[in-house]
Amino acid sequence: MDNKRVVLIDGNSLLHRAYHALPPLKNKDGLYTNGVYGFMTMIYKILDDYEPGYISVAFDRKGPTFRHKEYTDYKAGRKKTPDDLGMQFPILKDVLDKMNIHRVEIDGYEADDIVGTLAKHCSNENMDVIVVTGDKDYLQLVDENIKVLITKKGMTNLETYDEKAMLDRYELTAAQFIDLKGLMGDKSDNIPGVPGVGEKTGIKLLKEYDSIEGIYNNIENVSGKKLKERLIENKSQAFMSRRLGEIVINVPLEINLEELKKEKPNEADLLKLYSELEFKSFIGKIDEKVIEEAKESLQMDINILAYKENLQKEVNNINEGNDFIFKFVIGGTDSLTDDILGLAFKYREKDSFYISFKNEEDLRDKLPLLKDIFINPNISKSSHDIKEDILILFRYGIDIYNISFDTVIAQYLIEASQKDYSLKNLASEYLNIHIKNSDDLLGTGRKKKSLIDISENDLSEFMASKLNIIYKAKKILMDKIIEYDMKELYENIEMPLVKVLADMQFQGFKVDINQLKELGNEFDDKINNLTETIYDYSGEEFNINSPKQMGYILFEKLELPVIKKTKTGYSTNAEVLDKLHGKHPIIEKILEYRQIVKLKSTYVDGLIPLINKKTNKVHSSFNQTITTTGRISSTNPNLQNIPIKTEEGRKIRKVFVADNEEHKLVDADYSQIELRVLAHISNESKLIDAFENKEDIHTKTASEVFEVEKDDVTSIMRSRAKAVNFGIVYGISDYGLSRDLNISRKEAKKYIDNYLKNYNKVKEYMDDIVKEAKGNGYVKTLLNRRRFIPELQSRNFNVRSFGERTAMNTPIQGSAADIIKIAMLNVYRELKNRNLKSKLILQVHDELIIETYKDELEEVKSLLKDLMENAVELKVPLTVDMQEGDSWYETK
Repeated sequence: MDNKRVVLIDGNSLLHRAYHALPPLKNKDGLYTNGVYGFMTMIYKILDDYEPGYISVAFDRKGPTFRHKEYTDYKAGRKKTPDDLGMQFPILKDVLDKMNIHRVEIDGYEADDIVGTLAKHCSNENMDVIVVTGDKDYLQLVDENIKVLITKKGMTNLETYDEKAMLDRYELTAAQFIDLKGLMGDKSDNIPGVPGVGEKTGIKLLKEYDSIEGIYNNIENVSGKKLKERLIENKSQAFMSRRLGEIVINVPLEINLEELKKEKPNEADLLKLYSELEFKSFIGKIDEKVIEEAKESLQMDINILAYKENLQKEVNNINEGNDFIFKFVIGGTDSLTDDILGLAFKYREKDSFYISFKNEEDLRDKLPLLKDIFINPNISKSSHDIKEDILILFRYGIDIYNISFDTVIAQYLIEASQKDYSLKNLASEYLNIHIKNSDDLLGTGRKKKSLIDISENDLSEFMASKLNIIYKAKKILMDKIIEYDMKELYENIEMPLVKVLADMQFQGFKVDINQLKELGNEFDDKINNLTETIYDYSGEEFNINSPKQMGYILFEKLELPVIKKTKTGYSTNAEVLDKLHGKHPIIEKILEYRQIVKLKSTYVDGLIPLINKKTNKVHSSFNQTITTTGRISSTNPNLQNIPIKTEEGRKIRKVFVADNEEHKLVDADYSQIELRVLAHISNESKLIDAFENKEDIHTKTASEVFEVEKDDVTSIMRSRAKAVNFGIVYGISDYGLSRDLNISRKEAKKYIDNYLKNYNKVKEYMDDIVKEAKGNGYVKTLLNRRRFIPELQSRNFNVRSFGERTAMNTPIQGSAADIIKIAMLNVYRELKNRNLKSKLILQVHDELIIETYKDELEEVKSLLKDLMENAVELKVPLTVDMQEGDSWYETK
């Protein structure tokens, strides 16, 4: 045998699971298909993930089994199989036959007995066995060769059990799991077990006495009067329940492994069947040659508008109230600079339209015909990643109004920790349309630059596919947003913000290139000087950037204490060097060297290629869908990571300047917004009073934590209290605080305990929010932004602790993010409403920067302060610190 992996599937279990996991689906003939569709989704996933050489699906047969003969009430009371599920069994078997997947069923036995027999036979042949089911009874089959995959949520989330996982989860062996079933019984199969014995008690008994026989041999030693009585009274029932629950592994089955070999599907018949069932996504898994033969039946509706007259006709048909779905095609990845190849749009269900732009002149000739649609506030605009489309419109002087829907933003709101918001993933997650691979035209896997080489017909079909996905997904996504009570957040904040971020990216931030180069030279001089100093301390020249060579110098030549070792040698990371601080003067120089090298490579060498040669600006991309808390991030370059704590880092901000002499930069920064949100959410009166009375919150906290009068608070106390204040916001542990302050964990714990003792409402909030999150599975911000926290259910302490910290800090960080977004929207709108020349150009965490026309300086400062401080109404005042200057450095 070449590939000795076999996959064995409980067909009944998996079809039931698929039927209940997916909404009712019917084809045009009225056949229900949701169970079959979900089942085949799982089959394809298993085939992709495990690439088995052998596969078989087992089914139950109607009629009694040997279990019914032993216990007439076996499975009594089970609801009759719903008609819309029952009709799917023959459909599924037909699909499996055309897939050339082996299937088997035997009178008198259930699917799990067949699978059990096959599994143990293959295990004895030393094959790698994967059992797929929704039934945990199968865990009794686990051995050194057999793994059991249990379906969890939906159809693609699987939990894997091997021998170790069995012990980790249940602290039992597979054999003991059979005994557990005997003790617990099984309501779904009407197996009685021992009344009053659940999983917890059963596991405890088996850990102590090994088996049911062991329990009854030591029945007098069983603690608990009632438990002992129940065990004695139901002894025969316990043994019978074990027999009923035990999977038979010697079914009279002629096993010919050759019949289980995975064969190539009968793709022509499969294509026909998938077309009848309307499984369009599975058609993509069929060989392209087979699909080509049936191309006529798979064509998508697309109208190529080659002439202005045709385009004008469709524009005239688009009425107010229409939903205009559109997407530009670009020849690269940068919407501000790359060639525009075409535009696809649709405004009714059936048809999609495509305009090809042969060249820049053609684009400038045709695009203005659509201007009235884009600027019409009564026509809603929808797209996927619509910010990129807005940037293109800005390039050609076209504004856009009524941006109503973006499938990327919608997916993000529904699940902020998702990594992939592509159309490919959207189709898979919400439409059950599974796109084959990255080379498919349908999806975003193909590199955009390759679109240049695609024919107009193929490109138009590609875009029609995109528009169809957007069209079909809109209602599904919106229904979910409404279900999560985020409609107002989506429509009033997130969607309007897209245009604000696009405008900020379009405006850009000017960079003084000469000053940047001078700074680079200054860093080079410092790096050279530090290099010589480090060589002097080490007594030889070596590669400072090599951890191996650095480890030799520090721990062998200079004989400094070894802090940590890795597989490749000594660790010389930042944490290690921090612990060595003061042990030798070379350490301080190495830390300084690394800091300057990073500043030079990231913010000088890395920034220069990103400066637009035409504008002398960087046009950072502001992202709404990266962080899980709702905060905005920026990339290319990341303007939010420019260091501010060190003077060397702050110098980077000197190169970011106002566009010209007629402008100043005005920087407005929320003061301690997260602590103010904490005061509001926790309703902690001491914090509320402090903010209302404009007290120094860190001095007040120091007074409380260190139990001294405010006048006696030292600078060190205040600094430590500040760390506690912000640490509490982020759910910091005593370990984390001890590391940050370089104090013992005992002392750190005392600080935190004193804080929570004095601010008892904060402690109450932290306890309540974790409890609420564990119950709901998510937390919410003040504006109902959700964040799901699956880590709270982890059995791993560290992972679970992370989940608890996340539950504590997300409502605070997320609410702060919501507030700054509201402020951005209000400021952007007011600048527009007043027809001011000043522009919002940057947002960094709690800070907004306006490139302000000098004649508008006082007006901008006034509106900025007013709109930011009144963005929302909290129980404490929001306050803004404001500075102005010719460079970003001067404003901070």
